[in-house]
Amino acid sequence: MTRTTPDPAVLPEVYVRRPVGMALIGLGAFFLTLGPLVRFYVADKVLVAPLNRYAVTRLEARNATYFDTSTLKTRTGATLLATNTLRGDVRANNGNDDIAVWDSTTNIVDTAAPDKPIQIQGYRMAFDRRTSELVNCCGVNVDGDSGVRMSGYGLLFPLGRVEKVDYPFFDMTTKQLAPMRYDGEDTVQGMTAYRFVQQIPNTRTSSLDVEIPGDLLGLGRNSPPQKVDRYTQATNTVWVDPRTGIPVRHRQNIYSTVQTPDGRGRMVTAQADLTTIERDQQSLVDLADANALKISIFRGYLPFGSLAAGLVLLVIGGRLALTAAPRRPTAPPPPRRPDGRFKTAPAAPRPGAATPSAGDAASGGAPSRGPAAQDPPRRPPGPPGSYAARHG
Repeated sequence: MTRTTPDPAVLPEVYVRRPVGMALIGLGAFFLTLGPLVRFYVADKVLVAPLNRYAVTRLEARNATYFDTSTLKTRTGATLLATNTLRGDVRANNGNDDIAVWDSTTNIVDTAAPDKPIQIQGYRMAFDRRTSELVNCCGVNVDGDSGVRMSGYGLLFPLGRVEKVDYPFFDMTTKQLAPMRYDGEDTVQGMTAYRFVQQIPNTRTSSLDVEIPGDLLGLGRNSPPQKVDRYTQATNTVWVDPRTGIPVRHRQNIYSTVQTPDGRGRMVTAQADLTTIERDQQSLVDLADANALKISIFRGYLPFGSLAAGLVLLVIGGRLALTAAPRRPTAPPPPRRPDGRFKTAPAAPRPGAATPSAGDAASGGAPSRGPAAQDPPRRPPGPPGSYAARHG
């Protein structure tokens, strides 16, 4: 069997290729590990709702009706503007960064008299930053009522995985849980959004401290003032980005009344169809697009890119490390003699030794003897019976 050894001319190439190949194999293994790590660990740490959130969203209702408490008259055909301000309280979670605490305030005014608020509503909610589900902690309340118990979802849908199913949403006005039902798809400012609809039945929300004149309640001019309760019913429609769970448009069709405990007296206090204005819809779409890109990077581009890079580096590194450099055969070892020893080349003649002549070669290869190489002269035999004759 012929053995081979690296060609000295390519030894430097061997010594360079193998370390480089091993380094690429190690780097490929790193990227193969990095892909699942980013997808299943880093993404869950990064893709969460912010603690410090600030946003202002405006909803407008045209041809609205409301009861003006300053004049005790019902106004119709008004244009109402509801301004919602959302602020994150980064210290309210008591150091638990898995929980976000947001404060919301909504101020409703008649655009004809913007300095006179018709209604102000506020609430604080706390929710899991990863799942968006409401939790009861950190001073949550609705209009100062800290005894309320929130559940389901509040403002956000599940982050990054909105499905065409119904979701339980907590209505802050009636303080009750009601399903947000999937109702189809629409296009909002060029973005495909899922439409969800929530029906809030007529619900008693509070008791007023003041009494209302009976004639305003339809009980007649001579009726005495009556104690009344406030009732609200609504149809809430939300368009949400399915990639991120961020609502990009709201519509609130509200119908609010006050009525006597026996139900005989009744008066409409508000009837309006509030919708997010176009400019704020575009801002919300831009916010959703930015978050969708972030989600794609950490759940798609980085993990799968790392896996692809790792496989490529492993293949290249394996070829460099395992593929031998060009080799060339060496001379075979000398043959063995019958006794098992290697045959060796004839030794060089000593200086002064006779060399075969042409004649010797012709006569069979035996060298001819010169004068110095002849046998010594023999002594003549001695007389018979002598020692020399016997051993001659």
